[in-house]
Amino acid sequence: MKVLPNRNRRRIVQALSVVPLLSLPFSASTGENSFRFGMTPAFLHNQHALLEDWRLYMIRHLGLKVDFTQRDSYRETMDLIRLKQLDFAWLCDYPYLHLKDLVRLLAVPVYQGQSYYHSYFIVHKNNTQVDSILALKDKLFAYADPYSNSGYLVPRFEIHQAGYNPDNFFKKTFFTWSHKKVIESVASQLSQGGAVDSFVWDTLSKVSPSLTDQTRIMWKSPGYGFPPIVAQINNVNEQDFILMQSMLLDMSESREGQRLLTRLNLDGFSIQKTDLYDSVSNMMKVLGVFVST
Repeated sequence: MKVLPNRNRRRIVQALSVVPLLSLPFSASTGENSFRFGMTPAFLHNQHALLEDWRLYMIRHLGLKVDFTQRDSYRETMDLIRLKQLDFAWLCDYPYLHLKDLVRLLAVPVYQGQSYYHSYFIVHKNNTQVDSILALKDKLFAYADPYSNSGYLVPRFEIHQAGYNPDNFFKKTFFTWSHKKVIESVASQLSQGGAVDSFVWDTLSKVSPSLTDQTRIMWKSPGYGFPPIVAQINNVNEQDFILMQSMLLDMSESREGQRLLTRLNLDGFSIQKTDLYDSVSNMMKVLGVFVST
C-alpha cells in the first residue's frame, strides 16, 4: 500500500495555516497551544533520541508545542486517555477497541507496504522441536502485556480454539510489560516460549540481531490491523484532527520525513476504516472480553 499525495488535504492544511495559531483551541483542556501525544511501551520506548527527533519534527511542521508522554504499561496510557490527559496516542489495536467510544482513528502506520502486522510465537533457537503453541503445554510462557493483542490476546485465542482453557494451559505465565523483554526472556531461556509483535521482532532483528538470533519464530499469525494512532474525541476538534493527520500522512513526501520513517522502520502512514480491526474484535468476543470505556 503506497501513501500517496492528497491535494485536497494540502488545501485544508494551507487554509488552516493562515489562521493565527492563538485562535485555534489546541488542547482545550489545558488552555495551551500544544498537543499531548501518548506512547505505549513497545520497541520505541527505549529509543529516546528517535522520539525526541520525531517530536521536534512535529513541532516544526505543526507550528505548535508537542509533548510526548510514555508509560510503562498499556493500561497507564489508556487511563490517561480516559482522564482526557492526552490528545493523541499511538496505541495497540486491542486498547483501541477498549477505548473505541473515547477515541477516533487518526492514522495507521504502513509497514512493508501494508497496514498489517502479526503475532509471532517464539522459542529459544535451540528448541527445534516445537512447531505449535500446543507443544508448550505445562511450560513457562511470557506475555507482553494484558492489553496487548499480539502479546496476550492472540496466544490465548489460539489455545481456546484448540479446546483448552488458556487460564491453566501453561505451568506458569508472567508479564514482561514490553515485547522486547519477552524476546529477552526467551533468548535467556527464562521462559520457554513467548508471544510478540512482529514489527518489534523484525525491527530488533535489524538493530539488535544478536538478541533475536537467540530466538526462533515457530508460528506466525494471520495479519491484524497495525497499531493505530488515535485522537481523544473530547479534546481534539476537527481542525486539530486534520492538522495532525496531514502531518503524519505527508511524512513520506519529504526527505526529512522519509529519514525519520526509516528510523521508525515504517513506510509511512495511511487512512483506514475501523473495520481493519474487526478480526481483533471478533477474538475479544470469542474470549468474552468486553469493550469498556
